[in-house]
Amino acid sequence: MQLAIPSMLMRGGTSKGLYFNASDLPNDIEARDRILLAAMGSPDARQIDGMGGAHPLTSKVAIVSPSSADDVDIDYLFLQVMVDKGVVSDAQNCGNILAGVGPYAIESGMIPPAGAITDVRIRMLNTGAKAIARVEAPKGQVEYEGNARIDGVPGTASPVSIDFLDIAGSSCGALLPTGQAKSLIQNTEVTCIDNGMPVVLLRASDFGLTGSESPETLEANSELKQRIEAIRLEAGSLMNLGDVTDKTVPKMSLISPALNGGTVNTRTFIPHRVHEAIGVLGSVSVATACMLPGTVAEQIVREFTDDAISQLSIEHPTGSFIVEMEIAHDEQGGVSVLRAALLRTARLLMRGEVYVPSSLVEGLK
Repeated sequence: MQLAIPSMLMRGGTSKGLYFNASDLPNDIEARDRILLAAMGSPDARQIDGMGGAHPLTSKVAIVSPSSADDVDIDYLFLQVMVDKGVVSDAQNCGNILAGVGPYAIESGMIPPAGAITDVRIRMLNTGAKAIARVEAPKGQVEYEGNARIDGVPGTASPVSIDFLDIAGSSCGALLPTGQAKSLIQNTEVTCIDNGMPVVLLRASDFGLTGSESPETLEANSELKQRIEAIRLEAGSLMNLGDVTDKTVPKMSLISPALNGGTVNTRTFIPHRVHEAIGVLGSVSVATACMLPGTVAEQIVREFTDDAISQLSIEHPTGSFIVEMEIAHDEQGGVSVLRAALLRTARLLMRGEVYVPSSLVEGLK
C-alpha cells in the first residue's frame, strides 16, 4: 500500500523542490522525515526511487502553513534532504526555495491574490527571520511568464522581488559571530558572517587558486576539499553553530577579484559540493561582507558607491547575483544592515500527490 500526499513541485530561483501544506504531513518529526526521504528517494546517489534530482539543489522541501503571528501571513520551514544520506536538516534557511513560497501560498488558497501585485509576508521558521515576497497575480492567478532573467535559469519568467528584514545574526546570534571582521583559522584568514546564511569567506589566492576554476575542478581537488572542511569544522564552533560535521552550514565561499565587472567573484562549497551559482542568502552574506571594513573581501572588491543604498554584483560560476543593500553608519565607524533585497523567479512545475509507502506512517498522524 502507498500513501498519497498532496504536494507541488516548484522551481524557486536556482533550486527545485517539493512544497507541502504542513497539515498534510505528520506532526511527528521522525515520521515526517521518513516520508520526505522516501519522497525524494534518499539515501541514494541517483535518488532513482523518488522525486529528487540527485543534487543538493534539487533535493529540497518547503513546508508551508498560514501563520498565527500578527505581522506575517505565512510560516515557511525549509528542509534540506540529503541525497546520499538518510538525513533531513533544518539547520539553515533557503532563499531560493523561499522564492516559491509566495506563489505556493496563493496557489494553495492560503493567501488570496490582491490585485496585480500580492505582497506575501513570510516568517522563515528555521531562524525566525522575515521576508516580504512580491508576487505578480493579475486576474486572480499567479503569473509565471515574464521578462525577468536570473543567471542559472534558462529563459525568462515573472519577477519575484524579495525584501529580507532583520536577518543579521539569524542563525549565529550576531552579524559577525566571532566578534571580528577577520579571524585566523587553520593559519588562514577568514571572515565569518551571518546575514541570513552563515558563511565563511576565504581568499581563493590563499589556496593557490585564481577563483575562475569550475565547480567540477574544485570538487575533484581532494586536498583542497580536506583543507576547506577542516576550516569549516573549526569555524562552526566559533560561529555558535556547534559541531557542524553533519550540518549544511556554514557555507564556504572562496572569493576573488571580479571577472566580469562585478563587485566580487565567488565559488561556494555548500558545504561539500560546489554550487553552480550561489545561494540567495549566501549571496546576501557575501555582499554584506564586501561592505564591512576589515573583512577578507575589503582589499579585493571592486569599488562601489558609499551611499546608504548600494547594488552589489556577486559573481558566481554561471553569472552574477545583484543584491541591493541598505546600510547605516554610526559615529564610531560601525555599520548596521537595514535591508537586503534581490530579484528571483519561480515556476510551478507540477501539482498532485507524491506517493510513499504507507508503512512509514502507520499509527502516526
